[in-house]
Amino acid sequence: MRRLSLGWLGLGFVVAGVAFLVLGAAVGPNMPWSGPVGPGMVGGGGGTIDPGVGAANGPQPGETGFVAGSVASPRVIHVIAGPSYSFSPSSITIARGETITFEVSTMGPLVHEFMVGPADAVAADQEGTPEVADIGMMATKSLTSTFDGSGPYAFACHATGHYEAGMRGTITVVG
Repeated sequence: MRRLSLGWLGLGFVVAGVAFLVLGAAVGPNMPWSGPVGPGMVGGGGGTIDPGVGAANGPQPGETGFVAGSVASPRVIHVIAGPSYSFSPSSITIARGETITFEVSTMGPLVHEFMVGPADAVAADQEGTPEVADIGMMATKSLTSTFDGSGPYAFACHATGHYEAGMRGTITVVG
């Protein structure tokens, strides 16, 4: 009986931890925090997880004060993968010719990938389309891309069954 109780207690801690992560992702964009990320957690070099900066914060393309990302200084957009089969945000607006660094963090126990590029190539999981793979729980990896065409562009996760479950998003080009 005691083993069964400890098993349920452990499961309770796991569920509470995932709920805490989801709540943190939902509240995070309104919190002014930025902390260092442990070794090996950020792809493309070191960095911080900073959910206060992202697609929904700051001036967006077409708004007063907007500064487009460049090759020398890409605009950073934070994307949350999970905790199930979704991305947040699922729709991103960029300026034509803009260079974006996507900082993709996985929330929840699933391992995701992030592919971005022309919508037809992303939908077909076409080889050579920019992507980062194996983004594990609480890990962040980055991908930088320049959008010099008119689109349409998209992003998706093609881990087995994830795309089919709806794990994809759109990128709208303005200007």
